[in-house]
Amino acid sequence: MLKTIIVGASGYTGAELALFIARHPELELSGLYVSENSLDKGKSIAELYGKLLGVVDMTLEPLGVNDIANVCEGIDVVVLATAHEVSHDLAPHFLAANTTVFDLSGAFRVNDLAFYEKFYGFTHQYPELLEKAVYGLAEWNGGAVKATDLIAVPGCYTTTSLLALKPLQQAGLIKEGIKPTINATSGVSGAGRKASTTSSFCEVSLHPYGVFNHRHKPEIDTHLGTPVVFTPHLGSYKRGILASINVVLKEGVTPEQVSAVFEQAYQDQPIVRLLKGTYPAVKNVEGTPFCDIAWAQDGEDLIVFSATDNLLKGASSQAMQCINLKFGFPMTLSLL
Repeated sequence: MLKTIIVGASGYTGAELALFIARHPELELSGLYVSENSLDKGKSIAELYGKLLGVVDMTLEPLGVNDIANVCEGIDVVVLATAHEVSHDLAPHFLAANTTVFDLSGAFRVNDLAFYEKFYGFTHQYPELLEKAVYGLAEWNGGAVKATDLIAVPGCYTTTSLLALKPLQQAGLIKEGIKPTINATSGVSGAGRKASTTSSFCEVSLHPYGVFNHRHKPEIDTHLGTPVVFTPHLGSYKRGILASINVVLKEGVTPEQVSAVFEQAYQDQPIVRLLKGTYPAVKNVEGTPFCDIAWAQDGEDLIVFSATDNLLKGASSQAMQCINLKFGFPMTLSLL
């Protein structure tokens, strides 16, 4: 069995990962870690998440950079559910200890040093790791995931958008010069577990944010291969993302062609569900690893709808898909 640890285990995605790893027949959950200054250190993770009681009762241990060498002894897999700057600082140490690192932050998602200065506000120190990191969009980059020991797991908005758009872009059906327009709404859990006025129950309301400057926009541009207009919205519910994406197709593209490219892209991908006669709904993906996709066409105008659970397909279950791909396990192992 592969000995696996989670760093940043006290957050929402860390808790979901703990559950997936604990029930995975080929993985052994060998440690749950939080920062040295975390108020949660020393607590059982089941104290924070009651659903883990009797399933994962491990203690959240503090971790500093100087502890990594000892922590990594005998460890095969490290999952970083940490902030971007933290992952940036920790990943090189874990890689030097011959572990395979799956990073859920944005620290290694784009191979461009200037990207991090502009959109993340820090100077990236590891261009060689950006070169080796593979973007873990499981349905599209499975082969590359197998060939590296640093997997940058995509986030929720990017996964939801890219899975909807990549079949069209790869098939050359999108009209040149007209950007796809993505309007996506996420549940409040996308902001993380830390207390904040903007995510307080009494303050939350449906509203746009990050207009024209959200960091996921250039990430989508990079991995789609064409620029988009992206507007995120905060929804007044806990979890789940629904994206409505407007695309202008090349002249003469038929509904049959559109259906064919989606079916060809995902016919062997059990986590992506193509809906017929209905549209995606957050309630149908909440608590599941699925991405539900549907579309409607009127001449050259196409609207693609895509829904995921932001904590699962947008984070922890996609990380588990990548772990399964990397080590040759069935993609849905522990997920379904």
